[in-house]
This record gives sequence, structure tokens and C-alpha cells, in this order.
Amino acid sequence: MSPAAARAIAGRVLRDGRTRTGSFALLFGLVAYANAAGYASAYPTLKARLGFARSFADNAVFRLFYGVPRDLLTVGGYSAWRIVGFFSIIAAVWGLTASVAALRGEEDAGRTELVLAGPIGRGPAFATTLLAVLAGGCAIWLAMFAGLLASSLPAGESAFAALATLSPAITFLGVGALAAQLAASRRVAVELASALLALALLLRILADTASGLGWLRWLTPLGWTEEMRAFTGARPVVLLLPLAAAGALLALAAGPARRRDIGSGLLRAPDSRRPRLRGLASPLALALREERVSLAIWLSAIAVYGAIVGALSTSLNSTDIPTALQRELHKLGAASITTPAGALGFYFLFFTLAACLFTCGQVAAARREEAEGRLETLLAQPFGRLRWLAGRLVITCGGTAAVALTAGITTWAGAAAAGAGVPLWRMLEAALNCLPVALMFGALGFLAFACAPRAAGGLAYGLVSVAFVWELFGSLLGAPHWIVQATPFQHVALVPAQPFRLAAAAVMIAVALAGGLLALGAFERRDLAGQ
Repeated sequence: MSPAAARAIAGRVLRDGRTRTGSFALLFGLVAYANAAGYASAYPTLKARLGFARSFADNAVFRLFYGVPRDLLTVGGYSAWRIVGFFSIIAAVWGLTASVAALRGEEDAGRTELVLAGPIGRGPAFATTLLAVLAGGCAIWLAMFAGLLASSLPAGESAFAALATLSPAITFLGVGALAAQLAASRRVAVELASALLALALLLRILADTASGLGWLRWLTPLGWTEEMRAFTGARPVVLLLPLAAAGALLALAAGPARRRDIGSGLLRAPDSRRPRLRGLASPLALALREERVSLAIWLSAIAVYGAIVGALSTSLNSTDIPTALQRELHKLGAASITTPAGALGFYFLFFTLAACLFTCGQVAAARREEAEGRLETLLAQPFGRLRWLAGRLVITCGGTAAVALTAGITTWAGAAAAGAGVPLWRMLEAALNCLPVALMFGALGFLAFACAPRAAGGLAYGLVSVAFVWELFGSLLGAPHWIVQATPFQHVALVPAQPFRLAAAAVMIAVALAGGLLALGAFERRDLAGQ
């Protein structure tokens, strides 16, 4: 393959993924800086850090989200726990989605066949595509490294911490590449790779929370990240594990990539001679058919986390939380975190984030349908544009409600099993509390889709990420009150510990309705936009 052809393929991959990569890079950079700088500002003395460590080092809920803390007395140790432990999961998501999009997404759109019609071999095209995806990963690494460096952490250790955080992305890039060869479509490839990620996360959770199962950490790429011990006695040799795993997976994927028919997968697809007509009666039914597996995955994950968080809601009491830490939590509105209701209210902030991300995913799904040309085919039928987009908005609202309701019910069930004494109606109120802000972000995302379709997904995810990071760290960084209040999450009550904020919810719902109506109007007038 000529250098010009290689540059063309790599440029195409980088352009297609620039919004996704830019959004992740912004998120990683902001979170890295905010966590490190916020901890240094909130806990400047050894005494304050000792109190924090005594409160949270052995708490099962925090191990569930962040892994095992190894040194909470230093800014680096805290950053390794809060950033590396959690954002390695986000990095894995980026790795699998980026590789599947670059390989199977291009194939499903018909562009791979056009590329291979020229004097370009399959093997070189496959390798060039993956190298371009890795270049995007380097951009995310650079953003996180810059964030850690800006918070006055050492350069060498910051570079290694960023590399440790991104290491699962390398492994799951290989997982995504192999899934792209096995599956018959991009959607199925993402589902296969996501199932492996769920298994890897389950192993890490068991290793971090169950006594005597720490050895399971060595069986999952997410556990390898913890064992690299960023900022707490670095182990660079552990990096060989994700590199070896990625190499093996890519070697397995390379063979089928050179031999199989374009547009097919090694796993047998359903017999196309027996068409499945269910869900083809209307655009809304078709969208439901396409999103049912994604929704099932969301609901399953939320149910598991909800039950676990609910069961652990009684794990904190007033003797665990030093006075200084209670003051910092009060800045976040979590003054009563030492009670089960207060703990659930604080934890539910993360379920609210999940509901917001679900709406962003629906914006991205609508964009994919347009970019892959399926929407143009659909609108050639006697269906109007407004009907299609209205159906997408209905699915977004219904799916978000299902996610929130699942979180409320399963969290209540877990809390009831632990004897927390929080009534079901309060947890249903907490579920309802998730909806206004999530629907508002969803409507704004669809408005971006109607006005700037190619950037819609990145804008939606980026807006939610920045708003949530600012909610968590704006107060701790000492920002002026009016700036802190700028994020919508600041106006979400921590139900069931706090009463539902009807006025704030009404404003968000009004913004959501206005955004949805504007999106319908703008989408009706603009031209359809492909890749």
C-alpha cells in the first residue's frame, strides 16, 4: 500500500472519530485536573487526609466504583484511586467503540468495499485503520497527562498514570477488532464486545469487594490497571499484560479480516430468507426494535448496581466521617450522607448521570441511522421527518424513565434487604428526580442533532460530562457561587435525603420541551447529512 493510500485511510478514521475522541479527551483532562486539584484544596493537611482515609479506605461502595485505595494521604494516591480506578472503565468503552466503528462501521456503510476496490490489500488496510485508532488514544492520553500535570503532580508519574488508565483501551481495541470479524453487523459487534467488558468489570468488582478474591484482579484488564500501582509504587512491567492481550486478539482478528467476505461475519446471521416483519409497521416500532438490546443492557447494568448500592447504604455512620469531610460533603449537598437516606441520595447522583448518558446514547443512535443511510431509505416511504424524530424523542423519554425506575426499585430492594428503612415511595421519588435533567440534556442533544448532526453526539456527551465534573468539583475548587450554580446538576435535589425541587424540575422540563420543539422544527428544514 502506498503512503498516500495509508494517509487517506488514517485520515478518514481520524476524521470520523474526531468528535468521539475529542469528547473523551476533554472528559479525561477535566476529570484528571479537577480530582487532583480538588483533593489538594479540600484536604491540605495530613490530619484532614487521615480522616478522609479512615472514612473511605475500607468502604465497600467506594471500592465498587473506584477499586482498592492504596495511599489516600497523597494527592497522587488519591488520583490513582479516583481517576485511574474508575476511568479505566471509560477507557475500555472508548477502545471497543472506536475499533468497532472504524472496522465494522465502515464496512456496514459500504466504504470498505470501495477502498479495497483500489490497489490496497486487506491486511495493510486493517493495520492502518487500527494505528489510526491508536493515534486517537494517544490524544486522550495527552489530555489526561496535561490535566494531571496542571494539578502540580510529577511529570513522569503523571505520564504513567495516564498510560495505566488508557491500558484497558488497548486490550478492548483488540476485543472490538475481533468482534468486528465475528459479528454480522456493527450493532452485534458492539454487543459482543460489551458483554466481555461487563464480564471484566464483574471480575474486578468481585476482586475489590469480596474477601479472599483479590487474585481475580489478574484475570481482567481492569484489574491489571489497579496492579500497575500508579503514584503508589509503579509497576511498569504489568503493562506487558494488556499489550500481550491486545497483540493476541489482533492476531486472531487479522486472519478473518484478510479472508472473510465483506459485509459478513464468522458467526452465522439469521436467515435472511425468512424476514422478521415484527417492528416494521412504523418508524417508532422500527426504532424500538433496533434499540431493544441496548436498552436491555442498560437496564441490567443499572439493576445490578442499584441492588449493590442499596445493600451498602448502611455502611457509613457518623463516627466514620470526620467533621472536615462533612463540611466538604455539605458543599455538594450531601450533609446527611451518614444516614441511609443521605447515602442513597448522594449515590443517586450517579444514577442521574447514567440517565443523562442514556439520552446522549439515543442522540448518537439517531445520528448513526442518518449517517449510515438508513434514514434516507426510510423517509422514501410515506413517513414524514417529524414522525420519525418524534418517535426517537418518545423512545428517549420512555427509555430514560425505564432506566430511572429500574434504579429506584432495585436500590430500594437492596436497601430493604440491608434494613435501611427507606420506603419505596421515596426511592420512586428519587427515580422521578432523575428525569428532568436527563430529558433536558436529551432535548438539547437532539437540538444539536437537528442543527449540527455530525457533531451532535460529541456535543451531547461533552455537555453532560463538563456539567457533571463541575458539579462534583466546582465547589471544592473554590469557584464563585454563581459559577458553581451554572451546572444543572447543582439544582438536582439529593432525594430521598432532600425534598424534590419542584421549581427547578419545572424549569428543566420547560427547557426540554422547548428544545424538543426546536429540534423538530430545525430537523424538518435541513438536508440529510451523511458521514
